[in-house]
Amino acid sequence: MNRLAGVTSPYLLQHADNPVDWWPWSPEAFQEARRRDVPVLLSVGYSACHWCHVMAHESFEDDVTAAYLNEHFVSVKVDREERPDVDAVYMEAVQAATGQGGWPMTVFLTPDAEPFYFGTYFPPAPRSGMPSFRQVLEGVRAAWTDRRDEVAEVAGKIVRDLSQREIDFGTGNGGGGAPGEPEIGQALLGLTREYDPQRGGFGGAPKFPPSMVLEFLLRHHARTGAEGALQMAQDTCERMARGGIYDQLGGGFARYSVDRDWIVPHFEKMLYDNALLCRVYAHLWRATGSEPARRVALETADFLVRELRTNEGGFASALDADSDDGTGRHVEGAYYAWTPGQLAEVLGEDDARIAAHYFGVTEDGTFEHGASVLQLPQQDSVFDAEKVESIRRRLLAARGERPAPGRDDKVVAAWNGLAVAALAETGAYFDRPDLVEAAVGAADLLVRLHLDEQARLSRTSRDGHVGTHAGVLEDYADVAEGFLALASVTGEGVWLEFAGFLLDHVLARFTDPETGALYDTASDAEQLIRRPQDPTDNATPSGWTAAAGALLGYAAQTGSAPHRTAAERALGVVKKLGPRVPRFVGWGLAVAEALLDGPREVAVVASAPADKASTALHRTALLGTAPGAVVAYGVAGSVEFPLLADRPLVDGRPAAYVCRHFTCDAPVTDPKRLRDTLSG
Repeated sequence: MNRLAGVTSPYLLQHADNPVDWWPWSPEAFQEARRRDVPVLLSVGYSACHWCHVMAHESFEDDVTAAYLNEHFVSVKVDREERPDVDAVYMEAVQAATGQGGWPMTVFLTPDAEPFYFGTYFPPAPRSGMPSFRQVLEGVRAAWTDRRDEVAEVAGKIVRDLSQREIDFGTGNGGGGAPGEPEIGQALLGLTREYDPQRGGFGGAPKFPPSMVLEFLLRHHARTGAEGALQMAQDTCERMARGGIYDQLGGGFARYSVDRDWIVPHFEKMLYDNALLCRVYAHLWRATGSEPARRVALETADFLVRELRTNEGGFASALDADSDDGTGRHVEGAYYAWTPGQLAEVLGEDDARIAAHYFGVTEDGTFEHGASVLQLPQQDSVFDAEKVESIRRRLLAARGERPAPGRDDKVVAAWNGLAVAALAETGAYFDRPDLVEAAVGAADLLVRLHLDEQARLSRTSRDGHVGTHAGVLEDYADVAEGFLALASVTGEGVWLEFAGFLLDHVLARFTDPETGALYDTASDAEQLIRRPQDPTDNATPSGWTAAAGALLGYAAQTGSAPHRTAAERALGVVKKLGPRVPRFVGWGLAVAEALLDGPREVAVVASAPADKASTALHRTALLGTAPGAVVAYGVAGSVEFPLLADRPLVDGRPAAYVCRHFTCDAPVTDPKRLRDTLSG
């Protein structure tokens, strides 16, 4: 029976024709395990995961392995992007037991969903000290059959340990007060110690884009003028943009670099990375006027719209790392890498030599099989700009003839919220109304399809059909963040209203009323072996700190004391974690910068909706670097934004009112004076 045939997850659909008798995560799967008295194999991955594909081909497509699984286990397949709660709970168990984690995640459970044996990728034959997958299956079966009491004891201990972690974590972390200057200073010092001054970024290989930390550094510089913070952000952004992690032909960033120099990426391209980095580079340009930052922000935005926008107006989750290499084999990086010979085929010998020098393509190759990942190892000034642009256009066109990587078309609410914020701001900064329109289209899809009548969010949709999984905290927080950015850019108060609906759910269903701590799942969500709760960033801002940021921004727009209080209480965990692990709480530190600065509230009162003087003031307000500043824009007398109430024109001219800490400056009518006010 093919139980995956009707699901919306592209990852699960990739496994629908496996000989393994897969079940989706459901009560029925565990009832079946209980009825048959067999353990559950839980396999968690996602569609763009290279090693998930490898294990699927080696083991789940193998008839002999599948037959063994079907006889002795109930096999459950989970898309971690659809069920981040399931992934988080069992990943915590994997990391606690083994000291590491990753995908594919392979966990063996009792019929009561209690884990007792863990791993990630298992090869089809013993390799590098790893047992084969078949050996693991046989060992688990033997333990289940012959040592059931031992299995039950291990499973019970793991669940108790996880519960104890929750109890220890849930008390005292949510109510310690927001970070102040001492904690911010300690966090900055910690980042300085971990910074790689030769290559940019933090730590060694593999190296991930530190998007949330970069936002913190930019906000800290804006608030304090600290040049060291700006330098770390600038240098990291420059080195990433010149490296192979950035697509030098089509724009957009890969998931991470396997080396310390940003040269060879893991080639999957994720919506969340590119939304976050698009915003970072736009903010870097806003702070410095850097032309390379402007170029990367716009190229990344154009990549999002060109390659990830769906027919319904949302944004797809990812592009695969693998693609057909032209021989029928799916190979990682085949779409992106080049040999000198391939350059010559497209460009001719003379231009191929220029391209090889410009993009760092060598005879030996920088990747695999003599191929190189395009990067920018030389300074642009030594090359003719028109020639380089001609080469880039021809290579991009030729690459477009190659078999393209697969696309995961599901629309994830949280990641679309991040894209809405990035595209709205980038479009406003660079006078690209088409990007703002793309942001509005995605926001409209989220409202039409993902929100029900009670303003409850569904996590995913695909092809215009909403998924069955409830939104988690990051969905509510990131979509609210996107709506708040869109409200500031468009001057349409309806987006502020929708953000308020979502944040009311955060207060009512995700927040501990006693401590102010936040949970990743709602109080009425499916009960797992524990309720997940994690304030640290991973590839995206944690739901906890993303909610703090959205609550703070909404409070600044509306004057709502409960929302501000909730934001301040939520930031208590950042006060504790920021000085200790600043790399993993970057977004929380960025929100703390906004709180320390106010955040500033800017009301731009227009004399007419689109007159030149009003538009100039509005754009100046959006370009202000004050951390977390909110902007309300509308004609005099508008009731769409509370900040516009009782704000008249000044001598019949459009005016901007700037307030913070319950104190307001005199209104200004000149964009230059407004710029000075927002940068001081």
